[in-house]
This record gives sequence, C-alpha cells and structure tokens, in this order.
Amino acid sequence: MIEKHIVLEDIDPVMLYGTGNGHLQILKSLFPKLRIAARDNVIRVLGDEEEMAQFEENVETMRKHVLKYNNINDEDILDIVKGQKTKADAVKGVIVYSLSGRPIKSRSENQQKLIDAYEENDMVFAVGPAGTGKTYLSIALAVKALKEKTAKRIILSRPAVEAGEKLGFLPGDMKDKIDPYLQPLYDALEDMLPAVKLQDMMEKHIIQIAPLAFMRGRTLSDAVVILDEAQNTTPAQIRMFLTRMGWNTKMIITGDMTQIDLPKTQLSGLKEALRVLTGIEGIGVVELTKKDIVRHKLVTRIVNAYEAADKKE
Repeated sequence: MIEKHIVLEDIDPVMLYGTGNGHLQILKSLFPKLRIAARDNVIRVLGDEEEMAQFEENVETMRKHVLKYNNINDEDILDIVKGQKTKADAVKGVIVYSLSGRPIKSRSENQQKLIDAYEENDMVFAVGPAGTGKTYLSIALAVKALKEKTAKRIILSRPAVEAGEKLGFLPGDMKDKIDPYLQPLYDALEDMLPAVKLQDMMEKHIIQIAPLAFMRGRTLSDAVVILDEAQNTTPAQIRMFLTRMGWNTKMIITGDMTQIDLPKTQLSGLKEALRVLTGIEGIGVVELTKKDIVRHKLVTRIVNAYEAADKKE
C-alpha cells in the first residue's frame, strides 16, 4: 500500500468535493479499495498503486471539468469514471461557463461576428447600444484565454470621464474613488470566476483593472486588453491606449456612440479611431445593433424610444 497527496491548486475544492462532501462520497463508493480523505485543498489517498493511479487520473479530469465549466454534478462524475463524455462536453460554441454552470456563448449573429473577429484579428472594435453584450462577451473571451493559457493576464480599463474633478470629492483612496466607474467590469468577472480565485488573481496582478490614465508608458504583452466605454476617450487618449500593444496581445475596444459623456465640443476618440483605422489588416470592426440586445425586453423599447426622440430633435 502507498499513500499519495493530490493538491488542488487552481479550483475551489468545495466545487469538486460537493455540498456536504457529496461528490467525495461518490468517489469513495466507486473506489472502495482506497482510503480517501480531504482537507482544505488536499486529497489524501491510501491504497493499491494501480487503483490509485486510476483515481488520480479521474480526479485530474474532474479538476479540468470544474476549471472549464465552473461546475460538476453527480452525473458528470459517473461519466468521467466510466470514461465517457459529460453532457457539458457536448454543448458547442461555448466561450466559458458562469459560476452557476450557465454556458456563455453568442446569442445573436453579430455577437458571433464579435467572437469570430476576435479569433481572426489582434485588435477588435465592438460598437453598439447598451445591452448588446459587448463588455460581457469581451471579458468571457479574456477569461477563456486565461484558462487556456493563451494569455498570461487580463487588463481591463475604462475612462472615468464623467468623474472629472468630482473624483477628489469621493471618499477613500484612489482605488476607492475609481472602483465605482469600473464596477461593470467587476460584475462580469464575478459571474465567471469564483470570488476567492478572482481575489487571488487580482492580488497577483494576473487580472488588472485600471483607469485609462494609468496606461501611459506601459507596454502590454502576453495579455488580453479590454478598453470599455471607449466613446468617452479623447483622440489623444485612445491613441495612447492603442499604442500600448505588445507581443502576443489581443485588444478589444468597446463603445456606444449614443452614450458619449464628453463635452459637446470634444471629439470622441472612438469615432476618430474608427475613421482612421477601419480597413487596416489585423483590425476587426463589429457593429452590434438593437437586434442584439440581450437584456430585459424593455431595454430594446427604451433604445427605440430615444432613437425616435433624437430623430425628432
């Protein structure tokens, strides 16, 4: 008999063990010749070497399943031990899975165009009204790259244009002042990554969230870089941001031309960038419309109402 310790480093062990260690009990029943105990993120196994090797292989497959799908159930465990594909493996076109196990994938033709443009280009502009999934899909693509190790880090940025001088009057340090403007990015990340893992990645700077002003002077390599709300950049700001691009980096720039918060005399950097850069090899441009809105049905009606009002004016 031999003893082995299996360390679960990159997943939440509770997901693998199951509620009340339910998944662990299934594994014990499937491997009756082994003595299995778990504490924190370490599984201690005692028993026959050959059966232990099979157990270790199954646990590694389960770990990869949890890492990919953010979920695992009793049926998945039985399929894995039997050497069969799980139901989740049969679903096609999924970017990543939410913490609830919901598949995140395109829900419209233009959303699929965004995904395809990301695969085919190093820089993508995604432009469209609120609720079309620009930011959410972009972050899902970045999380996928991180999980598949095609990128070493995710860098997310937004201009805090609407803040102006008001930043100084908000309570707290610089992070506290900036966080309200970056909350939509946190929301998307929290839907795709366990809280403990997300916190760890942010502390290790694997995931970085920063205002646009903090990008000056940096070279961003081995990363997926997302600039959200780019319609609120000035031409100088977006030019500075786009030229931060380093080796093995992909950039996604999202914006909504109907929500420009800049002074009326100030040209939007996104508008100028689209004029200057459209047609350049390696740069993709995807325009989403109100048909791509995936929020509450009222959002579509609101967008339509404002469009009609703008035309009257």
